[in-house]
Amino acid sequence: MTTPEADSTQTSRSRLLNAGKLLFSRNGYEQTSTAAIARESGSSESQLIRYFGGKSGLLEAIFNDGWSGLNDSVRLHMEQAEHGRDAILRILSLMIEGFANDHDIAFLFLFEGRRLRGNSREVLLSKGFMHFISVVHALIEKGQADGSFRNDVDAKVLCSAMLGTAEGMVRDWVMSERAKEEHPFTNEAIKTAFAAMVNGLAP
Repeated sequence: MTTPEADSTQTSRSRLLNAGKLLFSRNGYEQTSTAAIARESGSSESQLIRYFGGKSGLLEAIFNDGWSGLNDSVRLHMEQAEHGRDAILRILSLMIEGFANDHDIAFLFLFEGRRLRGNSREVLLSKGFMHFISVVHALIEKGQADGSFRNDVDAKVLCSAMLGTAEGMVRDWVMSERAKEEHPFTNEAIKTAFAAMVNGLAP
């Protein structure tokens, strides 16, 4: 049974996550203060520290929550796929659709999630994203074993090429959206081009 205190805790955490996602996406991570996040969420900086340890912890939690939902959908579509290549088409189409439906999280994944921060020279890669990459890599290897992918290219190379292609097209779409320019292509065009590339890697 959920207590009122637990409900309050979850609500406060969710508000902080939503506020952080909005402000990081609109203003940038570096330009967003913990005070601004607290104001936007109707919470406090002490609550942000309590749940996430600070601003970087909040950003990582946003990434993990975003990839968690996608990875749940991935598991379902993997079970329905006929072979490795079909599974890749299904789950990377899910990624493209997810980014198209949530521009804020797409911006954070594609831009804030790839930046070097401070002097650490580390890029923030969430556990959810790393799991997604491992699934894509495993499915490519499965496709090479079941004959749906060619075997003369290393699975890691194919994984990087596929993710890079999908991310690059979504990135151009998001940038045009932010600049209030006409979109260079539709969501369906992205999926069509991606499918053509993946199917071109069949034996």
